[in-house]
Amino acid sequence: MQKQTMHFSTTINAPKKKVWDTMLQNDTFREWTTAFNPKGSSWFEGDWSQGSKIRFLGAGENGKVEGMVSRIKENRPYEFLSIEHLGVVQDGKEDTTSDVAKQWAPAFETYTFIGKNGVTEVQVDMDVAEGQRQTFEESWPKALQKLKQLAET
Repeated sequence: MQKQTMHFSTTINAPKKKVWDTMLQNDTFREWTTAFNPKGSSWFEGDWSQGSKIRFLGAGENGKVEGMVSRIKENRPYEFLSIEHLGVVQDGKEDTTSDVAKQWAPAFETYTFIGKNGVTEVQVDMDVAEGQRQTFEESWPKALQKLKQLAET
C-alpha cells in the first residue's frame, strides 16, 4: 500500500523542555492523545529511550486493547524524537507479520522541537497509509491544540 508523509506543526508559548516533558510524560500524554482515541484514553507502555520498544495503546471499539508496536529510532532530548512503527496491537497481542500490519509498517513518526526566546515550534511528520489520511488531518490539529493548552499552563 502506498504511504505518504503528513506534516503538522504548532507554536507553543513554553520552552522546549516543558513542551517535550508535556508531550512525553505519562499523565499529560494520556490527555493530549485523546484526539486519536475519542472512545477512551490512550497510553503507552515502555519508555522513550533510543532503541527501546514502546507500545501505543487504547481501548478499541469493542473495548479490547488496540494500538501500535513501535521502537524509538532516535532520541535527542528536547530536540528530536523518531518513532518507527513496526506493527499493530489487536486484542492486546502484537502483530508485525499479517497483511494488516504490513499495509503501513514500517512507518515513521518524528517530532522536531525548535525553540527561540521561550517559544517552541513543534513539527510532526508521520508516514500514513492512504486510508488513514483523513483521520490524521482531523486528529493531529486537535492533539496539538491540546498539547499547547497543557504546556502553556
